[in-house]
Amino acid sequence: QVRLVESGGGLVQAGGSLALACAASGTTSMINTMAWYRQAPGSKRELVARISRDGSTHYADSVKGRFTISGDNTINTIYLRMNNLKLEETAVYYCNADLRYGLSDAWGQGSQVTVSS
Repeated sequence: QVRLVESGGGLVQAGGSLALACAASGTTSMINTMAWYRQAPGSKRELVARISRDGSTHYADSVKGRFTISGDNTINTIYLRMNNLKLEETAVYYCNADLRYGLSDAWGQGSQVTVSS
């Protein structure tokens, strides 16, 4: 019922910046919150940042002060601005939508972010 399409990402040197975007379509009124997760090779998927409909945000401790999650008024489109990227932040970044009524989360297709030395 909700489809997420990501854009952005790519290759950047350590200390550089990148941005990701995620656009939701379908029954977007079912969305509670939107978030970005990432999964590095051999690691579990982890929460990076989350934004709620009221604009409140939550960040993983490791990205506080460097990453910024933002969205339009409806959070149907969200963004992740990543500054001062570190080598260990190379991962596939996924957009996530937490849905109402106990429905399974929606996930984007994943965007590769590669941080090089």
